[in-house]
Amino acid sequence: MGFFDDLKNKATQMQASLAQEMSRFRNQALMEAILAGCALVAAADGSISRAEKEKMLGFTRNSEALKHYDQNAIVDTFQKFVGKLEFDFAIGRIEALRVISGIKKPEEARLLVRVCCAIGSADGQFGTDERQVVREICQELGLNPGEFDL
Repeated sequence: MGFFDDLKNKATQMQASLAQEMSRFRNQALMEAILAGCALVAAADGSISRAEKEKMLGFTRNSEALKHYDQNAIVDTFQKFVGKLEFDFAIGRIEALRVISGIKKPEEARLLVRVCCAIGSADGQFGTDERQVVREICQELGLNPGEFDL
């Protein structure tokens, strides 16, 4: 197998693992925290473009990890966080981090970070800005960023 086959297999395995974990931890607070994290990662450069919104919404609609939730609720929740970030980035960021900090179980917190890492690398690159946002999320959750190669 070539490098790209290995990469594709790892991505497929990661999605299957996330889906299995999401079905175990299905709850409203976790879903909201994940979407808050996704919105923050999308806004890592200080703004969220239309293309980023569409990419994120497409991911939530097609993600094995989020398929266990009502898709309308996912879209509405994601748009709520995006709207807050677009209206006032600093206040939206504080609100998103507040929701994220509500996740207290370590296994749920780790799942949230793994989903944010998957979102950050959805375009094939996990850039410096996205990594910094995920490090901040780790800090908010009391997790070591090194655990996620950040």
